[in-house]
Amino acid sequence: MVAFLWWLLALLRLLHSLVPRWRWWQSGPTALLASALTVGPFFLIDSASYFYPNFDLENAQYADEAEFSPPRQAPGSAESLLYRQPAMVDYAVQQLLPSTPGQTDVYLLAFGGDGNEDVFRNEVNYAEQLMQQRFAMRGRTLTLLNHPDTTEETPLATLTNLRSALRGIAGKMNPDEDVLLLFLTTHGSADHQLFVDLQPLPLDQIDPSQLREALDASAIRWRVMIVSACYSGGFIDALQSPMSLVITAASADRASFGCGAEAQITYFGRALLAEALNETQSLIAAFELASEAVALREKADDFTASNPQIAIGALIQPKLRSWESKLEPAKPGPFAPAQ
Repeated sequence: MVAFLWWLLALLRLLHSLVPRWRWWQSGPTALLASALTVGPFFLIDSASYFYPNFDLENAQYADEAEFSPPRQAPGSAESLLYRQPAMVDYAVQQLLPSTPGQTDVYLLAFGGDGNEDVFRNEVNYAEQLMQQRFAMRGRTLTLLNHPDTTEETPLATLTNLRSALRGIAGKMNPDEDVLLLFLTTHGSADHQLFVDLQPLPLDQIDPSQLREALDASAIRWRVMIVSACYSGGFIDALQSPMSLVITAASADRASFGCGAEAQITYFGRALLAEALNETQSLIAAFELASEAVALREKADDFTASNPQIAIGALIQPKLRSWESKLEPAKPGPFAPAQ
C-alpha cells in the first residue's frame, strides 16, 4: 500500500509538470487510474506459485484439498549430498539378487519425485513392501526417493540416478526373461512433466521423451510402467511398445487427486496398490478394479474424473500372465504411512 501511494503521488507530480493547467479533479482521477493499472497487478500475483514449474495450481493432483506444501530443505551440505549419489546408487544395485536362470523375475524400481510431501514417500515405500510380500520381488527392489529424512540411506529420485539405476538393474536381469516394473509417483504438469524437487538442489524435471530415452539406453526389453501423477496419460505415447504395459493415474488432460501435506496416499495409489493389488495378483485386472474405485471416490467427492489409462502391448500380456500364474498365493499387506 505504501508503494501504491508513493507511485500515485509521483504520477500526480508528473501530471502537474506536464499539464500545469489541469485542476485537481482532472489530474487526481487520471493519476489514480494510471496507478491502479501499473501497480495493481503486483498485488494480485500469487508469488508462491513461482516455486514450482508450470503446474495448474487450481486443478492439481491434490485438487482443493491443500495447497502445495512449502519447500522442505535437505539436511547438510547440498554439494556433499550430490557427490555421494553415484556410490549410493551403485551400492543399492549391488544388493539386488541376480536373475534366476529359466524363470521370469520382476525387478521393481520405485521413484518418489517430490520431497515436499510425505505422500510420495508413503507410496514408494508401500509399493516396495507390497511387491516383496505378494509378488516374489524380495531382493529385487530398488527405491529412489526425495525426502529430507531419507537422504542418508536412500538415493535421490533424480533423472541422473534413474538412468544409473536402470543401467544397474539391467546388469542384473536376463533381458530375454525378466521384467522391469517402474513405479513413479509425484506431481505432474499439464505440459506432461514429472515434478522432481528436493530443496536446495536444482533438479531437472522429467518429460516423456527423457523417460523413454533412459529406458531404451538401459536395453531393458520387458517393461511395466506405472505413472501416478496428474496428466500422466501424456506419457503413454512415448512409453508404449509391444513389450510394454503402461498404466497412468489420469488421462493426458486430467488431474488426479489425493496429494497435499495432510494426505497419506493418493486416490490412485490407494486404489491400485493398497486395494486392487491386495485382491488380485494380475496387474491388468488390478488396473480395472482401481479405475472403478477411483471413479466412485471422485464422484462422491464431486471431482472431475481423472480417467486412469492403460496401454497393453501385444506381447506383454501373455508374458505377464505366465509370470502371474506361477506366483504363490500371499496374504494382503495393509497400507501404513512411513514412520
